[in-house]
Amino acid sequence: MRALGLAVLALWGLGTGKDAHHLLSGRWDAVWYARIAEDGYGYTLALGGGKVHSDLAFFPLLPWLERLLSSVLPLSAADAGLLVSAVSSLCAAAGIFAVGDRLHGRRAGVALVVLWAALPVGVVQSMAYSESLFTALAAWTLYAVLCGRWAAAGALAALAGLTRPVGAAVVAAVWVSAVVTLVRRRPGRAERGRVLAGVALAPLGWLAYVVWVGVRTGSPSGYLDVQGGWGNGFDGGLAFGAFVGRLLAGPAFPAGLALLVGVALVVWLYVTGVRRGQPLPLLVYSGTVLLLALTAKGYFGSKPRLMLPAFPLLLPLATALARLRASRAVPVAGAAALAAACYGAFWLNGSGPP
Repeated sequence: MRALGLAVLALWGLGTGKDAHHLLSGRWDAVWYARIAEDGYGYTLALGGGKVHSDLAFFPLLPWLERLLSSVLPLSAADAGLLVSAVSSLCAAAGIFAVGDRLHGRRAGVALVVLWAALPVGVVQSMAYSESLFTALAAWTLYAVLCGRWAAAGALAALAGLTRPVGAAVVAAVWVSAVVTLVRRRPGRAERGRVLAGVALAPLGWLAYVVWVGVRTGSPSGYLDVQGGWGNGFDGGLAFGAFVGRLLAGPAFPAGLALLVGVALVVWLYVTGVRRGQPLPLLVYSGTVLLLALTAKGYFGSKPRLMLPAFPLLLPLATALARLRASRAVPVAGAAALAAACYGAFWLNGSGPP
């Protein structure tokens, strides 16, 4: 499916005159990650309105991997980012399948991967962005929790915390699941030790980077201040609601309506997961991802991308797709993949960041 998306993007570029390789690796966040890989942290860009864009907003695991690969392979940092994204998307698909297979069987696991790959914003999985890397780490963390492999879950959560700010959602999934396990099951000493090891490991990556930014900026709220310089922050969704309201009240009404329908859909999927008894770690993780995305202000057009890692939301749809005969499921999946490929090409050829 990602190959289809890349093919459509390349063909689209023939008509627009835009190079697909550049769109995937040479714009927006990809440029910031590559600069960090090449020069380290310390770059800031002063803009009008008091905004100051600092590269400290970007967590370090992806640029570390870009730097490592570009030092041992004949690749630029940006191309190393594409390689990391490509490999990570495969690892993410494997982890997502493992979760779906464990909960609902092999067909549901395959359907879950197909739906995640065919999301309208799925083209981000092929960009030199950190979403694929983060989703891979999050998916395997959740699988480890479901299997009771607490030390592995804690280590993977720590890496996820070094990848994106929303790594806090992975930590929350590990912690809440651990508390419930300790309270309800009252495990023996050996298992209790493994659970506590996972609890201790899980936040280390996220905390280490946030504390390091605080030390570097000389402020306990350093990371929040950096995000504030980008116009980001949390206001309970007021700014996002006002943004949707402006779209609905103006000539961009169709876009506002589509955004409103999209939000309603993801909320409905989450509620459906709750009603169907989706495992607690998945509910905590996807719920936290949604909460952080929908209550943040700034870069409203990027919110669909920010929700991309919340793959457990797709489980109700995946189980429904898995129940269809192959003669019906394949055309449905194919149509979704083609629509996503076309939308992705349209999206990346726009003027704003995805």
